[in-house]
Amino acid sequence: GQTRGAQAVADDADALVLARAHHGSVSKEQRALIEDDLKTGRLRCVVATSSLELGIDMGAVDLVIQVEAPPSVASGLQRVGRAGHQVGEVSRGVVFPKHRADLIHSAVATERMTAGLIETLRVPANPLDILAQQTVAACALEPIDADDWFDMVRRSAPFATLPRSAYDATLDLLAGRYPSDEFAELRPRVVWDRDTGAITGRPGAQRLAVTSGGTIPDRGLFGVYMVGEKASRVGELDEEMVYESRVGDVFALGSTSWRIQEITHDRVLVTPAFGEPGRLPFWKGDGLGRPVELGRAVGAFQRELSTASPADAELRCVEAGLDAWATNNLLSFLAEQKTATGYVPTDRTLVVERFRDELGDWRVILHSPYGMQIHSPWALAVQARVRERYGIDAGAMAADDGIIVRIPDTESQPPGGELFVFEPQELDELVTNEVGGSALFASRFRECAARALLLPKYNPGKRSPLWQQRQKASQLLDVARKYPSFPIILETIRECLQDVYDLPALDEIAKQIEQRSIRIVEAATETASPFARSLLFGYVAAFMYEGDSPLAERRAAALSLDTGLLAELLGRAELRELLDPAVIERVELQLQRLDPERRVRGLEGVADLLRLLGPLNAEEVAARSENEDVAEAAGHLAALVDAKRALAVTIAGVERFSAIEDASRLRDALGVPLPIGVPVAFIEPVDDPLGDLVSRFARTHGPFETADVASRFGLGTAIVHDALRRLAHDGRVVEGEFRPHAHGSEWSDAEVLRRLRRMSLAALRHEVEPVDTATFARFLPDWQHVGSTLRGVDAVASVIEQLAGARIPASAWESLILPSRVADYSPTMLDELTATGEVIWAGDGSLPGSDGWMSLHLTDSAPLTLAPPGEHEPDELQRGVLDALSRGGGFFFRQLSDAMGVAAGEPVDDAALVTALWDLVWAGLVTNDTLAPLRTLTGGGSGAHKRPRQPT
Repeated sequence: GQTRGAQAVADDADALVLARAHHGSVSKEQRALIEDDLKTGRLRCVVATSSLELGIDMGAVDLVIQVEAPPSVASGLQRVGRAGHQVGEVSRGVVFPKHRADLIHSAVATERMTAGLIETLRVPANPLDILAQQTVAACALEPIDADDWFDMVRRSAPFATLPRSAYDATLDLLAGRYPSDEFAELRPRVVWDRDTGAITGRPGAQRLAVTSGGTIPDRGLFGVYMVGEKASRVGELDEEMVYESRVGDVFALGSTSWRIQEITHDRVLVTPAFGEPGRLPFWKGDGLGRPVELGRAVGAFQRELSTASPADAELRCVEAGLDAWATNNLLSFLAEQKTATGYVPTDRTLVVERFRDELGDWRVILHSPYGMQIHSPWALAVQARVRERYGIDAGAMAADDGIIVRIPDTESQPPGGELFVFEPQELDELVTNEVGGSALFASRFRECAARALLLPKYNPGKRSPLWQQRQKASQLLDVARKYPSFPIILETIRECLQDVYDLPALDEIAKQIEQRSIRIVEAATETASPFARSLLFGYVAAFMYEGDSPLAERRAAALSLDTGLLAELLGRAELRELLDPAVIERVELQLQRLDPERRVRGLEGVADLLRLLGPLNAEEVAARSENEDVAEAAGHLAALVDAKRALAVTIAGVERFSAIEDASRLRDALGVPLPIGVPVAFIEPVDDPLGDLVSRFARTHGPFETADVASRFGLGTAIVHDALRRLAHDGRVVEGEFRPHAHGSEWSDAEVLRRLRRMSLAALRHEVEPVDTATFARFLPDWQHVGSTLRGVDAVASVIEQLAGARIPASAWESLILPSRVADYSPTMLDELTATGEVIWAGDGSLPGSDGWMSLHLTDSAPLTLAPPGEHEPDELQRGVLDALSRGGGFFFRQLSDAMGVAAGEPVDDAALVTALWDLVWAGLVTNDTLAPLRTLTGGGSGAHKRPRQPT
């Protein structure tokens, strides 16, 4: 992202000691020092991200150099505006494009910057997460009236149209009125008296509003500190970057190289590594993409250049601020694109390009200039359409310059421009339905829940691991999904559809496509065109780190193998024992349109049936219709015949109706006589009439035998078998043994078989049987991280979460259990978790030799993992201890002894009190906020689970 780019440029310039990096991950103190050096002239150059874009007095800056086109015109003006900031001065900037496609974006952005054509400001409409946060802050110090607060909120622009129902739902959320007890873990933040209308903050509301407020998402960054007593802060690193780093690694941050000395649960300790090359760190961020106004301008610019004469095009580039080299490069780039596809994508012409990738799969690319805010929701709709039509995940990816769709290898022609054409209403419905299952929705839900104070920071002074935030948010989302009216679900949908996506603009583009004012053209290429190569670079980056998914069992693994390979290795590939009969039945119902969800209605639905399934009679059409009315089906068929859209034919002695398009196939393959009056276009011969009929039969059925086709068409089995062999040679059908309990060879359409295998695989994964004890024993150490490289306090917490409630001898926890699972374990780590209240320990029975059974628990889940109290009958002294402790708070030993002495009227013997305490500990009735007493007890005794002494 921008942060890594700024760091890289600064590192290149640092050899001349001219520049330093300035970005959000450089510490506040370092940033202040850099800004001061720039103001005083000691530093000639600062390489920055948008961290210098707003509101900082940078003194006299002569020139702003923008590397890569700015994300928007407004952003570009803000950045260049850092130069010439004095009254009357002119701001000066230079834009350096990073690649050829960026030339176009840079030219358009700079031209619009000089003209002052900034984008329209979009104010968030009714952000309920901010309403929740501000409501807690408003009532934190004194009560507020619900009606008055509603009136006040509505006076601000974002909430001017806030409905009272949404306002009340948000108050219900804050006051703990949830739609289900599944939300029981959420703590109410306010008290709402519905009689008086008073809203009062609960205890801790002020601290919560101050420490967890704000709108910037928490990324769980690690602080970077120098080793030493002062431990001065150097900057921040991304959680994933730290996870991939090890002690001794050298990385660059700011203008210095640093060597990692230690990685703790919330910070990275480093020392300077002067003169040593260090790898560039990375930070992950989100970008909203190109605004639609800028996208239209990019498309119009490309249209002007692609239709102008060479001289006019050069003049236009000069007007846009390009020098001679950039002009020649840009025009060559457009010319190469036009040569490759025949078209240049513009604001009025969108290009759909198809080609095969290195694996033989199809890449279908929509070249469009309209930007991510348009393309992201569009890609969701395309993905839904591909899944519905082909039963596959298209892996659609959106970028500022288009959409990439992956279609698995198929002999039939892949989809083209029709894949991207939608009616506006259909688009809205698809996007709204699809966004709920997207990664964007999950991440935005986490951010919305945090802003609404549902996921507060446990300790504001310490790092909150991003993976834990995701985990908590995911658990909340799993529950909230069941309740569509849950305010944070509504807010997340609103944020995705309004703030991230630009659905109104997408609907307008869909209307223009429908009205032909925007056209979609197609191009088939052997390799990726120049524009496509730029898009594919981002596509590869998006999917490079996706790993393979291990399969669950042998039957499932066998299903994932190629049947042709199995046939070569084993002599025969039999799927008879692998394909699920229920899956076969379900798929065949869907293919034959007998599934209730796929039935048709009306005249056009019947016409589609004849076209998709081939000749049918009235009863067969009725069985595939919503109302199953034979008379109505016969009426539709007669109407189609009258309209010359269908034919009445006799096949294998049965009267059926066929789509008019099948006239020549039926005549030439089956010898069916055609009635008078069939249009000439439908009686022209086709290349393989029988092959077409048999292929369609295969495509609309599950596994079948040769005799099934022969019976349907009234042909001999030998003729049908020859046709199937031809189709198998072309890869359109597959021969094998598929249906359980069947005998002999069968046939299946290749794509249908892939679908059956895929769905059977999914079904079989749900039927994984238990493994034997030896396999389980091999699996368990890995699962529990024995011998792993986990490090830090977070790792200790993870191990405790996994072993919560497990009864283990106290002497074994810190000698065997934790050290074998956490590479750098030390007792201070466990002490930190118990001292902060994140972990508690409990006894569960004594053992010989000053030892006892003990379990560890995460405080949040302790009610679920703690063992129920045993049947322990306390004696008089033990009852006195319990009475003293039941008054609340913790006691030091001497305080407890004194309190019991006062209650009893005489001093308590220390040795007797110690014995009583340990009896209560092993009974699970008393614990401590540190493990020091346990260590003293087990360290001084003869616990059976101590690590053996090393031989000397």
